[in-house]
Amino acid sequence: MLGIIIQLAISWLLVWLIERKHLGVLGLMPTPRRLADFGIFLIATALCAVLAIGLRMYFGSEQWGINPALTFNLVMQGLWWNIKSVLFEELIFRGVLLYILIKRLGSVPAIIISAVAFGVYHWFSFGILGSVPQMIVVFITTGLMGVILAYGYAKTLSLYIPIAIHLGWNLTHGFVFSQGPIGKGIFVVTHQPAITVSWTIWFIVMYVPLITTLAVNYWLIRKKKPIIVRKPAVR
Repeated sequence: MLGIIIQLAISWLLVWLIERKHLGVLGLMPTPRRLADFGIFLIATALCAVLAIGLRMYFGSEQWGINPALTFNLVMQGLWWNIKSVLFEELIFRGVLLYILIKRLGSVPAIIISAVAFGVYHWFSFGILGSVPQMIVVFITTGLMGVILAYGYAKTLSLYIPIAIHLGWNLTHGFVFSQGPIGKGIFVVTHQPAITVSWTIWFIVMYVPLITTLAVNYWLIRKKKPIIVRKPAVR
């Protein structure tokens, strides 16, 4: 929590020194519209993450059950860990730096820069630096997700949508279905037979949920009325 407070303090200092603005540029003040957006995007993304598990159950004959070691404290710890990690990344990649880039360069270049940085960051957070094939795959997948998250902020000037998308995927895929870095969450695999599938089926299981997540959220964001950030006048 201290790290997030420090991030907010640095964010305030940057946006004040460069743009003479305050943290209101992050769009964190709750409103009925923002709260509704948060719920819609969170649920939509969570359902896409559930699709990934459904495909594994269908094509891979996996079986899932409640984690026998599940406790209330474990749920709270998993929820809090995911919230902190999402806020940390959003404040870096979709925070005041993205706002400044949008104002100085325009939305499209700013979104591209943010997405590239997000993709590169995951080389380090996933610990895959040096493994070129993995680096390419991770850069493409997380970079594309970075595009959607940055687009959500650029369109609304609020972090509610990118936080909802990010949290919906990480929490559902990583903790609810125990695919994240913190170990077993709510549901765990109880039966995982060794089977061989075609490359087509493998691609469907691995990437269709992600593609669906990107497509659904792009469509939802595209329907939002844009908020315009004007570039500073040239003197």
